[in-house]
Amino acid sequence: MRHAERNTEENGWEMQRDQQQDLRVTWQEDGECENICESFQLLQIDMGWESAKELPAESEECCSRNVLRKQRHWEKMVTAKKSKRKQEKERRKVRRAEEKGTTQQPSKRVLKAIVQERLLEAKESGPRLCIDLSMTSHMTKKEISRLAAQIRRLYGSNKKAQKPFWIYLTGLMSSILIYEECLRMNDGFSNYLMDRTPDSYLNLFPLENIIYLTPDSENALEEVDVQKVYVLGGLVDESIQKKLTLQRAQEHSLQTARLPIQEYMVKSVNAKNYHSATLAINQVFDALSTYYETQSWPDALKAAVSPGKGYVLRDIVQ
Repeated sequence: MRHAERNTEENGWEMQRDQQQDLRVTWQEDGECENICESFQLLQIDMGWESAKELPAESEECCSRNVLRKQRHWEKMVTAKKSKRKQEKERRKVRRAEEKGTTQQPSKRVLKAIVQERLLEAKESGPRLCIDLSMTSHMTKKEISRLAAQIRRLYGSNKKAQKPFWIYLTGLMSSILIYEECLRMNDGFSNYLMDRTPDSYLNLFPLENIIYLTPDSENALEEVDVQKVYVLGGLVDESIQKKLTLQRAQEHSLQTARLPIQEYMVKSVNAKNYHSATLAINQVFDALSTYYETQSWPDALKAAVSPGKGYVLRDIVQ
């Protein structure tokens, strides 16, 4: 009997422990449920609405636009940084190749980036050259086409220069023929790194800073000053009218100058006995650009004045 009673008591104690454990588990589960419920409630009181379904549609659209805008801005920043890192890597390769004396050629992308940097630096602190295109009424269609070709050569020379100028095309209106010819004959003209404007150079720069380059001037150009703006009349050889550009400069009391051809060159003997100090605008630019890099007028004039003009350097004659 006593043995049976002892077994009964033990079974009762075991049942009581099991019930207590079940209560603990239930309490823990209830506690976790309460914590989870409280967390969800906290998430829903941020803006004063009881549930996410009650958020206004305008707020959702605004948030979506802001997110998309920030994402696009971030993507642009990442793309720009990747491109810049790649260009810097290519430049380091070029510098290492130059230091080693090798002839490794940089990629076209790197060369393009270097040219753009030089041109933009010239815009900030380099010398300025302005092509006055307001005189196209004095030219025929053929001569205007030749002028457009000269503008292309001038821009090509400026891109190759180690110390480029910043170029302005003034008096350039979309309604005139020279604009149409530049677009037709010059690939990528609309992307040229230069200023194109219908305004006159007289309205863009202080008059005291302008030097009008004309072959009829009595003043020989002595140097290239980055504080000055050099203006070339947009005329081709065939359409040159005597002293037209000089008269235009004098009307506005502008300083004038010519290339020092007479000071450094002499007339050469040729079969046609032809001598001309009048150059195309791209040839004048070649003289200015070479002088700005070398500080030598003989080198500049040798690069710009072709033998067909009937002039040679003085030291060659001697």
